[in-house]
Amino acid sequence: MDKRLHTWSAALAGVLLGAVGGVAGGSTAAMAETPVKLVLNWKYQGPQALILLAEDNGYFKAEGLKVTIDQGEGSGASITKVATGSYDVGFGDINSLITLAAKSPDEAPIAVYMMYNTPPFTVAVKADGPIRTPKDLEGKTIGSPASDGALKLFPAFATMAGIDAGKVTLTNMQANLREQMLMRGQVDGVLGYVNTITFGAKAAGMNPDKDFRFIKYGDYGMDLYSNAIVVSRAFAKENGEAVKGLLRAINRATKDMIADPAKSVGSVMKREPLLNEAVEIERTEATIRQEMNHPEIARIGLGDVDPERFQRSIEIVVKANGLERTPKASEVFTDAYLPPRADRPSRVAP
Repeated sequence: MDKRLHTWSAALAGVLLGAVGGVAGGSTAAMAETPVKLVLNWKYQGPQALILLAEDNGYFKAEGLKVTIDQGEGSGASITKVATGSYDVGFGDINSLITLAAKSPDEAPIAVYMMYNTPPFTVAVKADGPIRTPKDLEGKTIGSPASDGALKLFPAFATMAGIDAGKVTLTNMQANLREQMLMRGQVDGVLGYVNTITFGAKAAGMNPDKDFRFIKYGDYGMDLYSNAIVVSRAFAKENGEAVKGLLRAINRATKDMIADPAKSVGSVMKREPLLNEAVEIERTEATIRQEMNHPEIARIGLGDVDPERFQRSIEIVVKANGLERTPKASEVFTDAYLPPRADRPSRVAP
């Protein structure tokens, strides 16, 4: 009897030790989260819920990631910040990435999830002013934040729209002054994303539908992609599974934002409560409807690119900017880390 009791006690001790070991092992696993530094495209705005919700809803944590998210300084700047190693991941302009890949392929990050598939780039001018066509920009002064994607693409736009870029004066300005300087006549036009300018104006009490006229790059042959999730090559090489987990998390958050744009803006408001919530909701809805809504996603799904269209866009950027080398599509974008096609949205707006 004593021997049997001893055997039972030893067995129980083994179970308990195993349980403790399992808890300890679980704690170790929980602590072994992969750190990721991520930079946004700009200051906090409603559409960034597609990333912020992944943190707030625990999607990053569920993938074993500890993500630090910082505000950005422009879609072009985000590419540079990842290329220099300041960040592992960025949300930035694919066309700035194409330019960098053409010049410095070893330094350029790689795009892994195409989020904005319709060109948002524009020149905004006063609705009652003399500028009605791209050619009218000659002899005028155009302002833009220094790191804006539309500014970096302006030489390409000028070439395709038949503008003598040498006759256009470009000046830099603070982003929060863009719409005000245009309305005050301090510049003749401003560059930016359509929705950035539109909702920046609304937040400042203007009526962009009446006050502004938009000359859109896409109307002049620049059928380009826009913002994507980009990753440094070193990070992707060393943390391939983490990149897949990151995209699964962002894809889940993006679907949440698409399903309920108004609710999703709460993730932005809690970080920047001074924003106008109604404006940010409208901005988010417009971004989904206008910048993420290319017909091709019904076929390839949000996040991917159409190979032929993407190759054409690379050639447009290279030719218009006089770049000496045309990067291969595979140097700029890869679908290797994307969630399965069935998990990615095929439709984002009615």
